[in-house]
Amino acid sequence: MHLQLDDETVFDYLKNINQSILFRDVVSRFEVRNVEFLVRLIRYLAGEVGNIISARNIVKFLKSQNISVSINIVLNYIEYLTTAMLISKVMRTDIHCKKVFEVGEKYYFNDIGIRNGVVGFSPFDLGQILENAIYLHLKFLGYSVLIGKQNEQEVDFIAERNGEKIYIQVALRITEIRTMEREFGNLKAIQDNYPKYVITLDEYTGASHEGIQHVPLIHFLHDFH
Repeated sequence: MHLQLDDETVFDYLKNINQSILFRDVVSRFEVRNVEFLVRLIRYLAGEVGNIISARNIVKFLKSQNISVSINIVLNYIEYLTTAMLISKVMRTDIHCKKVFEVGEKYYFNDIGIRNGVVGFSPFDLGQILENAIYLHLKFLGYSVLIGKQNEQEVDFIAERNGEKIYIQVALRITEIRTMEREFGNLKAIQDNYPKYVITLDEYTGASHEGIQHVPLIHFLHDFH
């Protein structure tokens, strides 16, 4: 199948794929009754990629939109979307005590094109798309992935494979000292010797700061194994 690579054609195609998966693998399979809410939910999750989410906060948001649903329905429908492989749930863990939090996780789309087909594409979404792409590459490489929390600081990804661990912080670009201090500072505060990376859309490579490697996305996707 050959598509014309203009925005309208591509997004129509992605929307059709999304609708097909939703109705075949979610609505029909799980006998979903509130289809309108399911569509609203996946749109909400697509707009919140990379943000910490809880079912309670989703209920509060929907209530502000004059939509009333229970927490159990939210949890069930998210589980349906996860089972259908549209989204993946990533739990948070405390870096010091290694406790996994039961509430507050992040969701990433297993296909960024599907995510863009749900809510469209905006340059303002690049940070979310970048984080989603890094998550997908880590999973492709066989890593198990968690979100790290250290006091009030967040580490975007803790990835483990074969007993080895890496830490990753994600930023669009390092153009200001405040951005550098925040992204590198969160990793510097971790008191162990596992490799630590800051991944950005910057083009230069080979830079490091106190042992933390600054890696352009293209090199991470092409060279990181």
